[in-house]
Amino acid sequence: MGAKPYGVVHFFAGGTQEQYDASIAAVHPGDGLLPEGQIFHAGGASEGGWTIMAVHESKESWEKFRDEILMPRMQAGIDGGFTAPPAETVVDLYKVLP
Repeated sequence: MGAKPYGVVHFFAGGTQEQYDASIAAVHPGDGLLPEGQIFHAGGASEGGWTIMAVHESKESWEKFRDEILMPRMQAGIDGGFTAPPAETVVDLYKVLP
């Protein structure tokens, strides 16, 4: 059986668009570009903060991005970025439509 898409939802309590923009600039390969293995990304204001939703090709793809790019850069501190770790929900996706 092939790899199944894997969803990740991050909620940053008190997060802002400015923090989002700074954080994405630090962890994505360029404006409008997705990290390797990520097939969907959305972010926006939600009650009490900021929510980011991402879909990766597989759980392994997510873990590689998380461990090699996301966590090291966030732990090093992103100037103007989110200041605290998010609440995380992961979803073993059944269906992803274009």
